[in-house]
Amino acid sequence: MVEGISDLVSRPVEEIKGELLHRGKAKELYRTPSDDLLLMEFTDEATAFDGDKKGTIGRKGFYNSHISAAIFRYLGKCGLNTHFVEQMENRYHLVRALEMFELEVVIRNVAAGSLVRRLGLEEGIELSRPILEFSYKDDDLGDPWLNRYHIRTLNLCTEEEVVRIEEDAWRINAMLRDYFAERKLVLVDFKLEFGRSSDGSLVLGDEITPDTCRLWDMESAEKLDKDRFRYDMGGIEDAYQEVYRRVAWEG
Repeated sequence: MVEGISDLVSRPVEEIKGELLHRGKAKELYRTPSDDLLLMEFTDEATAFDGDKKGTIGRKGFYNSHISAAIFRYLGKCGLNTHFVEQMENRYHLVRALEMFELEVVIRNVAAGSLVRRLGLEEGIELSRPILEFSYKDDDLGDPWLNRYHIRTLNLCTEEEVVRIEEDAWRINAMLRDYFAERKLVLVDFKLEFGRSSDGSLVLGDEITPDTCRLWDMESAEKLDKDRFRYDMGGIEDAYQEVYRRVAWEG
């Protein structure tokens, strides 16, 4: 397996980029010569409100690829089991193939977004305790909120996996709050997705970027994430570039 990874990483992307397996809202997954590894491409496409709003953000794929790679490397060094193997060129990640759960995990540290609308909280108030929420990954249904009873009834994953997902999500939240704070960013809330590897292990997949996190500047509270696209705030590319500069730039 190690030799296979080394061989793939040493080759140009176009040599190992095989059949398109899945086209998502902002990423595409391709087959590689290894059954255990996939190629994930970050695109400039952007969507909001369950796909009702669509557009493009200049160089978003470039920024998100570098941002997510830096964060996944950090989580891997902290001992977390992730799908990330290596960044290839500027917009691609070599990742482990997973059976993804139809489940999204949202951790909230500060009142924002749908939490404000649902509970009538004032935006920007730090929560006395972080909140963990599950949602069913289904755009046609509007990604409805779930609890453990729904998850069990829908057989989205095992009860043991739900416990492990929660444990890993809390651990990731603690690590990333400190990680972003060191870079003068507030981790307001963020989404995680998990899957099951071929050996049955629980693995963190997907991405961690301004597409999937709300990130505010620690001093000015300026929003540096996809909310700028959602609500036509302008300065979208500049916001992604600023997160890239703080998180992933090595200049």
